[in-house]
Amino acid sequence: MTDQNALKKAVAAKALDYVSDGMTLGLGSGTTAEVFLDLLAPRIRGGLKLLCVPTSERTASYARKLGITLAQLDDLAPLDLTIDGADEADRNLDLIKGGGGMLLREKIVAASSKAMVVIADESKLVPRLGKYPLPVEVIEFGHKATALRLAAAFTALGYANVPMTLRQKDGAVFKTDSGNVIFDCAFGQIKDAPKLATTILAVPGVVEHGLFIAIATTLLIAGPGEVEVITR
Repeated sequence: MTDQNALKKAVAAKALDYVSDGMTLGLGSGTTAEVFLDLLAPRIRGGLKLLCVPTSERTASYARKLGITLAQLDDLAPLDLTIDGADEADRNLDLIKGGGGMLLREKIVAASSKAMVVIADESKLVPRLGKYPLPVEVIEFGHKATALRLAAAFTALGYANVPMTLRQKDGAVFKTDSGNVIFDCAFGQIKDAPKLATTILAVPGVVEHGLFIAIATTLLIAGPGEVEVITR
């Protein structure tokens, strides 16, 4: 069995090829993104000059510990590049993100970048999105009513009885960095991701969802002995 940690390190190392001196760089969230930070930090200590924007409070804290210089997105946008992970990806470079709950800021930073490189191991590459539950971030106020509107919207698109779970952590309702809550929606398979993305955003109470459509420009997938490069 291939060591997943080794795959994460291999794909993170490949992502370094896309980073050059003087860049403004978006820093993703999640375990694979943190492996990338571990490999990036020695380059910075060796003289590589970057200004970086974190996609979450956790990433910001970790980057500071590694001595990575951080700045505000509004001071730097558009960024040259964002490097981030994914919970699922297909060969169209469409993604599901948000397993860690950082999808809103991740999408804002990615959408504010000229390019997005996604790093993942082979287990995240799927023929069709949807096996991983889709996170939908909603305002806490009236979130149960929002869930009912979401369910009706899913049914109208032909997704009947989609299981929707209000995310919990440590025995309490999970809150995002922006103070919102998340419903994880288990579609199984998503037939038309762009249409679903548009429909979800039209539901009052929804802040954002974890479908990243036509945002990534390069997908790096680590498998045994190689890292596959998929470009748009």
